[in-house]
Amino acid sequence: MTQPAEHDLVLVVDFGAQYAQLIARRVREARVYSEIVPHTMPVAEMLARGPKAIILSGGPSSVYADGAPGIDDDVFTAGVPVFGMCYGFQLMAKGLGGEVAHTGAREYGRTPVTVSEAGTLLEGIPAQHTVWMSHGDSVAQAPEGFTVLASTTDTPVAAFEDVGRGLAGVQWHPEVLHTEHGQKVLEHFLHHIAGARQTWTMLNIAEEQIERVREQIGDTGLAICGLSGGVDSAVAAAIVQRAIGDRLHCVFVDHGLLREGEAEQVERDFVAATGVNLHVYDARETFLAALAGVTDPEEKRKVIGREFIRAFEAAEVQVLGEAADAGEKVGFLVQGTLYPDVVESGGGAGTSNIKSHHNVGGLPEDLEFALVEPLRTLFKDEVRLVGEQLGLPADIVWRQPFPGPGLGIRIIGEVTADRLDILRRADAIARQELTRAGLDRDIWQMPVVLLADVRSVGVQGDGRTYGHPVVIRPVTSEDAMTADWARLPYEVMERISTRITNEVAEVNRVTLDITSKPPGTIEWE
Repeated sequence: MTQPAEHDLVLVVDFGAQYAQLIARRVREARVYSEIVPHTMPVAEMLARGPKAIILSGGPSSVYADGAPGIDDDVFTAGVPVFGMCYGFQLMAKGLGGEVAHTGAREYGRTPVTVSEAGTLLEGIPAQHTVWMSHGDSVAQAPEGFTVLASTTDTPVAAFEDVGRGLAGVQWHPEVLHTEHGQKVLEHFLHHIAGARQTWTMLNIAEEQIERVREQIGDTGLAICGLSGGVDSAVAAAIVQRAIGDRLHCVFVDHGLLREGEAEQVERDFVAATGVNLHVYDARETFLAALAGVTDPEEKRKVIGREFIRAFEAAEVQVLGEAADAGEKVGFLVQGTLYPDVVESGGGAGTSNIKSHHNVGGLPEDLEFALVEPLRTLFKDEVRLVGEQLGLPADIVWRQPFPGPGLGIRIIGEVTADRLDILRRADAIARQELTRAGLDRDIWQMPVVLLADVRSVGVQGDGRTYGHPVVIRPVTSEDAMTADWARLPYEVMERISTRITNEVAEVNRVTLDITSKPPGTIEWE
């Protein structure tokens, strides 16, 4: 990847830690641009990118294990500031002549740490505080020239620094929320030891991306973008529309599986906020017909995916045909690819020019699109902030993540028009109450699931009812890789339950899902 112009670059070297993406995000929260690179990248290649600093992540291995991931010790003597965390801390100690010992004492989870000398790294940090540890080996002796800053009961060297050489490290994980003062420690390294400039702000990101898209597409190019109703495609489209105006054609396929008001929101509010050129393709009846009789979750996903591609193709052919009639060619395809997508697909080393049939079948094989991916360097939370900068409606920017198959996988059983109507009404009430309680930004997602094939006995008024249960599943998460069930206030849950059972006649029971991920996925199907 090419780093955005005019920003210092911090490389996060991934040694297999589950937290590498989180480290990169924390660096960006410190207003410094960061990217993740694999530990297999040669140090010379890292240095060739001109990083302002390099951070060595944690990892599951022992530095002494056979085949344990390592890094060339040249990284410590190249004159570039380096910060080691956990495993990276031990690699630094070992690589510079310190001692990493098999003490037999393991530290996992919350651990008290004692600061003996603050130095630059721990300046202003309380002498006694709690950090998050996850290690078996310990640094027994710091390399020559380093000042030992902190220790724990079982770890004599828990933090050290050599400010003159720009080297520092901690045995703990400063990037996780369980570590007290972790962000401050990271910022001390970035700002005071590495001297990185704090230029990574949402306002200049938006302006830079608009300019970059303008350069890529040029003065006459035409682009097409599929809108899903979600924040990623909306922000990508808004950036491109700012860059090229009505030369962007947005296609919105209404498959009938969206939540209440969402299709109208895209058609009305998004167009009003951006002035985008929108083509709406109504495929609701087609989707319902294709889903008739389908109850298996995997089969549902396949049917919805297949029909979506077909609908998008048909809409796209329509747009391309209109352009062709005017003697023009649509040469660019806008996608809402995010930085985690790039990382998880191996760093995005693929070709940037794709044949459209790899994404949307049925078009001529020689028709090529150049990909436009304005969010390619951004994390989800950054995308939301850019959306705010661009003036998109809060309902779109702060919308909870929503699965591609939509409500189709929140109905346990066959998807029908009646069942979709029941679920939409219940879901709308749950979302209204979450908003009313001011919890929208605290809750990552709150699927409402209709157990359409289940009936339970209830009583309303003086009569017996035999209605459906619904499940609410509020979760907190940072990245959807893991999630915890959200402890909603009782009064909020009470209002949700009372309103749903009063206002949605077909539902007579509201239940709460208190399963974390793992073991349970966020969606039920």
